[in-house]
Amino acid sequence: MAEKILIVDDDPGMQIALNEFLKKRGYETDSAVSAEEALDRVKHASYDLIFLDVRLPGMTGIDAICRIRNFDEQGEIIVITAHGTRDVALEAVRNGAYDYFTKPFSLQEMDVVIRRALEKRRLQKELSELRKRTGTTEPIDRIIGQSEGMKRVKAMVARIAPLETTVLVTGESGTGKELVADMLHMLSARASAPCIKINCASIPETLLESELFGYERGAFTGAVSSRQGKFEQAHTGTIFLDEIGDMPSSLQAKLLRVVEQKQVDRLGGKKPVKVDVRVVAATNRDLLELVTRKEFRADLYYRLNVAAIHVPPLRDRKEDLPLLVGHFLREINVKLGTDLSGISREAMELLFGHDWPGNVRELANLLERVAIVNRGTTVSPEAVTIALQKHSNTLAEEGGQAMSLGDTLDELERNLILDALRKCGGVQTRAAEMLGLSAKNFWKKMKKHGIRYDGERHTEEFSQ
Repeated sequence: MAEKILIVDDDPGMQIALNEFLKKRGYETDSAVSAEEALDRVKHASYDLIFLDVRLPGMTGIDAICRIRNFDEQGEIIVITAHGTRDVALEAVRNGAYDYFTKPFSLQEMDVVIRRALEKRRLQKELSELRKRTGTTEPIDRIIGQSEGMKRVKAMVARIAPLETTVLVTGESGTGKELVADMLHMLSARASAPCIKINCASIPETLLESELFGYERGAFTGAVSSRQGKFEQAHTGTIFLDEIGDMPSSLQAKLLRVVEQKQVDRLGGKKPVKVDVRVVAATNRDLLELVTRKEFRADLYYRLNVAAIHVPPLRDRKEDLPLLVGHFLREINVKLGTDLSGISREAMELLFGHDWPGNVRELANLLERVAIVNRGTTVSPEAVTIALQKHSNTLAEEGGQAMSLGDTLDELERNLILDALRKCGGVQTRAAEMLGLSAKNFWKKMKKHGIRYDGERHTEEFSQ
């Protein structure tokens, strides 16, 4: 089937030229003369590639990119304009465009870029088909990004997933290593079997061995019955060992034996138990440095590092921000009952200016905070500024004890509700409208925070 390309340009001459050029190469084409018309087409049809002019009647092409991404995260976009500047090009790429051309342009050069963009699109389709064949519907859609770094990650996953080799996933905290592990499992022949996960840094050393390898009845005080460990639970499937760099040295030799011999020794057991498990490990630490410092076994490192995937930090792939923002806003709308349909250019620039030490996880948390303070359906720069300021001190000290991020968000949400009620004289429907919530969701949040508002006063108890 021929790839489908949408041409969005109000210049009839450009429409005709591109249509003829693309049809001669076997592509199916469609056209629109405004961003609004293009959005309507994208809502009802799928396009492999979109040519998008910058200067259009009404909404600009740059502003349309993020809105297009709300309906289609996978189709590629090439921006074209007769008014090209470096700033426009940078903004287009930041908003999610694949490439950028200034009129007049070389059709031969354009042909090369088109083929590369469609090749990337075909890879995405192949991954989607593989996902369908293995019966999964989730992980591949959750790995968001079109940057070169993320294209390499997805290509490596597609290549490695069908193999039986062990995999080491590296990257800073919050980059999405667990999602990569999910994708490796779901796109493998083991997809119908369990994917068992364990964080090696979160379990005390005295308990980690029994969690991993299981135990027999009477192996230690309190072991009143036998129990399977994570490896046995993952039999015929995948085990994901997160934060493998924090595994105690005493257990590394035992793990190596399991990986090499495909069998585990339960605590208190008399004979080994055979397991058929694929091992995917992840770490945010430099394992080679740990090997040099004798803190991690070299033989285990090389056994785990048969295939390696590095997930880049968000600061090195900021061009993925528009896609990530759109993805998280949709999730937040469902979670919080908000109606955020997009983000302003100024607000996006603030996000591009942040270094993101906490990576994608930090972005998700920040946008949830933004959703609480934002007014209207478009994320404003004011809301992002407030959220960034709050973010700089997420663990505020209060009464000698640190508040969690959840506590901070709950307090902020509660104060916003009370402030809206005061400004609206206690009329809940008006206060809900001010906060961009439905009356039902607003009432639920009042109940959640125990707010019963009566004029200028409020109490901590909510009447049932």
